[in-house]
Amino acid sequence: MYYLHLQNKGNNFAISIIKIMTIAQTKQFIQSSEWVSIVTELRPSKDRATGNIKPFYLWRTFKFSPGDKFECTVINYADAGGKVPLVKIVIKGHNVWQGEHPIVKGAYNVDYVADEAYEITPLHQGFADAVNQAPANGLNKWEVNVMQDIKAKTFPAFGLAEGQIYVDYDLVYILNDLLFMGSKHVDGRAFDTPENRPTNLQIPLMKK
Repeated sequence: MYYLHLQNKGNNFAISIIKIMTIAQTKQFIQSSEWVSIVTELRPSKDRATGNIKPFYLWRTFKFSPGDKFECTVINYADAGGKVPLVKIVIKGHNVWQGEHPIVKGAYNVDYVADEAYEITPLHQGFADAVNQAPANGLNKWEVNVMQDIKAKTFPAFGLAEGQIYVDYDLVYILNDLLFMGSKHVDGRAFDTPENRPTNLQIPLMKK
């Protein structure tokens, strides 16, 4: 499906044609490439200890494959320029498509279910020291460049409990070969429940 978009530019009007993809078309399209951040991204994040909002700098890479499978890699940085990496997070699992999202025609609710892996690799001694302050059963002491899978394990730093499979309640929208997902809430809430699903669009990912 296509629709015309009319934009007023001064005394002139510009008309563009926008394709609206079905869920099936969207699934096929996102599997056609690896998706990466355009620049180091900034998100609001809530400090679990104090409740204060703080900046979260990151770089994302997404891969989608048949069978509604996904792999997401996130590098978290200490700085806006992405020069000081803190931790690498790799989440692997399945997508559950939940129908249209009301934000824009062609956007769809998607749940990211981390039922295959939730891998954490400290890249900075400061991060390793911080998470070692709250030891968890089933995990070794955290060391730089040593990965541990926290799937279904207690991990207080990320608010995860024993036996819990993490789910991110998000959205997907394609426009002009760019992949949009949900923008984090300004109060730092995670997408950890259907009620906390995003209501706006995050800076897009581009094809690698």
